Amino acid sequence: MLTALRTELRRTNFSGRSVSLGEGAAVVAGVSLLALRSPGRADGAVLAGIGALGLVDDVLEPHQRRAGRAVSKGLRGHFGALRRGRLTTGAAKALGIPVLALVGAAAAPAPRSGAMVLADGALAAGCANLANLLDLRPGRALKVALPAAAALTVGADGTGPRSRSARDLALAALIPGLLAVPADLREHGMLGDSGANILGAAVGVSAARALSVPARLALLSVVVALTLASERVSFSAVIDSTPALRTVDAWGRRSAPAETGEDR
Repeated sequence: MLTALRTELRRTNFSGRSVSLGEGAAVVAGVSLLALRSPGRADGAVLAGIGALGLVDDVLEPHQRRAGRAVSKGLRGHFGALRRGRLTTGAAKALGIPVLALVGAAAAPAPRSGAMVLADGALAAGCANLANLLDLRPGRALKVALPAAAALTVGADGTGPRSRSARDLALAALIPGLLAVPADLREHGMLGDSGANILGAAVGVSAARALSVPARLALLSVVVALTLASERVSFSAVIDSTPALRTVDAWGRRSAPAETGEDR
């Protein structure tokens, strides 16, 4: 049974190397457990649910491919399939993550207001999706999520329940993420949808509780703009054509053959 599970979690990444989604599953477990320390009543369950939706997508999508079914990509593709009456695992994730993020925002420690509950839920869901969009090369999503988590850990003053939850959730993302770095960069494992989604969501929820209202709205605008841009522009192409971004992106990674694919 253990061998079958390992086989189920094996994937071939962009460079043709065999990697394991076990890394992503371990990140989901680590973030979910550490989030239980947060004063936010629902934080652990919300983040675990977000990770579980990503893991279902990770595991079931290859089965759909092998069965000869068309696999939709991007928000446009998933919602297009939904309009045609077909619920993809990606569409279930795209619908389920915002609902869970909204539940987490509504159950967050005070102070909170109705309008900002919606914005905070959107920020958490948007960050979850953006981390997944970045997870196309080894270490890329981690190089964005971990500095953000570290900054939020230091920046949250921890003087009230809301600020303490911001710090606790940033740490919940930071510690498992740091532990995942060696396997990710060496291409032994990958975050997959599960690991990327939960790391992004934890950082997004932490930001929603640590930042001022104007800063949260500004960050939400950036996340929405990047998400919309991803439907038309390849992040990999932009990074590869920008020397500074290309250098940071390649740092710590193994040498690889020509990068011709988008999927890790």
